Amino acid sequence: MTFDLKQIVRPKIYNLEAYHCARDDFTEGVLLDANENAHGPTQHDVPKDAHLHRYPDPHQVEFKTAMAKYRNTTSAFKDRDLATLTNENLCLGVGSDESIDAIIRACCVPAKEKILVLPPTYSMYSVCANINDIEVVECPLIYEDNSFQLNSDKVLDILKNDPLIKLVFITSPGNPTGVKIETKRIEKVLQNWDNGLVVVDEAYIDFCGGSLAPLVTQYQNLIVLQTLSKSFGLAGIRLGMTYASKQLAKILNAMKAPYNISCLAATYALKAVQDDNLQLMEKNAQLINSEQQRLLKALTALEYVDDQYVGGLDANFIMIRINKGDNHLAKKLYFHLATEAGVVVRFRGTELGCTGCLRITVGTKEENDKLIKEFKRLLVELTVN
Repeated sequence: MTFDLKQIVRPKIYNLEAYHCARDDFTEGVLLDANENAHGPTQHDVPKDAHLHRYPDPHQVEFKTAMAKYRNTTSAFKDRDLATLTNENLCLGVGSDESIDAIIRACCVPAKEKILVLPPTYSMYSVCANINDIEVVECPLIYEDNSFQLNSDKVLDILKNDPLIKLVFITSPGNPTGVKIETKRIEKVLQNWDNGLVVVDEAYIDFCGGSLAPLVTQYQNLIVLQTLSKSFGLAGIRLGMTYASKQLAKILNAMKAPYNISCLAATYALKAVQDDNLQLMEKNAQLINSEQQRLLKALTALEYVDDQYVGGLDANFIMIRINKGDNHLAKKLYFHLATEAGVVVRFRGTELGCTGCLRITVGTKEENDKLIKEFKRLLVELTVN
């Protein structure tokens, strides 16, 4: 198999020259090159050392280096002779959503080429594709046995018969399924398809471990997406990470807006990847996993809740089925939980293989206690009346 990135990325993007911004050259001194307001913010309560009147670092090398180091040291592929991830393998975005959009724009010709998604899955892949006038092809996960695994053979068959598909989006662990896709299934696609890129979205990976990020040094046709929103608890700063081959990462970095990561986001992101905070992240992920088991046990013990959870437990949520797939009851329960008890979960009953399902994020112990109490109370009321 011969992979040629030049045949995958649109020509004008492949040859794109990145915008040369003021902070590319100098970052210190009397900075009179970027038309910033040297008097600083007009708000009196902004700390001077926040430097919010200056444009942020356009490259964020220090954060990228620390993040790459963490993924190298926690790699599940230490038995392989892989090259080391470096800052040159990363591109940062405003959440993973910006990265998804950029990848689609880089590779797919509007009104002509396509992407492949694996429902049930994260809907932003399709949203971004529609915005860019890209057709969406679907290949369902294996849901009949509740495994929600990737059907590698079926995916490869679709790809073989449709050369206009340029991207395959795989969510692992899945949303809303909570299932980590087996590495061997993903590698089978990587090893047998060279007409596009496989994008693995690992937003929830730290709750189960085993990131594929180091494999971008082995497979040029692999992209891995991650975020600080979930395990790092920094959803509010909107920072996503794209891991790719150095060649592809350079192209994606050329595409991005020059100052897309704000000063505030960069400050908190860099703090998050210091050793003590990485240890805290891992500790919190373990705590969430423990609470997940308690929450699952309490809810599946209730009448009108199926005793088998739906999908897997590889993320920071659970998905349960109400009354053997009763969408009407599940939706009523969802609505009354939010409006009467002030506890908001997600109704997922319209998605493939998820009839009658509620997806519930694992909260703090106190939040979970309230959920269990109100869930039980409302379920009784709704089934009696």
